[in-house]
Amino acid sequence: MDSDDALRYALDKPGAWPDSPWGEDHHVAKVGSKIFLFPGRVDGRSAISVKNTETAVTELKQRYPELAGPAPYLNKRLWVRVWIDDLPEEEVRELIDDSYDQVVAKLPRSERPG
Repeated sequence: MDSDDALRYALDKPGAWPDSPWGEDHHVAKVGSKIFLFPGRVDGRSAISVKNTETAVTELKQRYPELAGPAPYLNKRLWVRVWIDDLPEEEVRELIDDSYDQVVAKLPRSERPG
């Protein structure tokens, strides 16, 4: 799975929609008014930045020290950037699912899908 596949998967979630808040070259996936996925390519490698619990982010960084690290410009305790080229597709999907769930849980009821 690459970052384009990750974005397509994210946009299949209920209420998810694409946005380009920083111009056409910077796509994100949102639910309600909040971003839950920052896909991209850095140094020729596919990466995603996703939200999770502080514990899950710490565990992910420990499990994949060469693939997971701080997400630039985001809360370092709750967001993580992961190089996904070498991760199993199911694990990438799970990271996106968890991020979506974390963001939806914090949305006001009026912005929640379904």
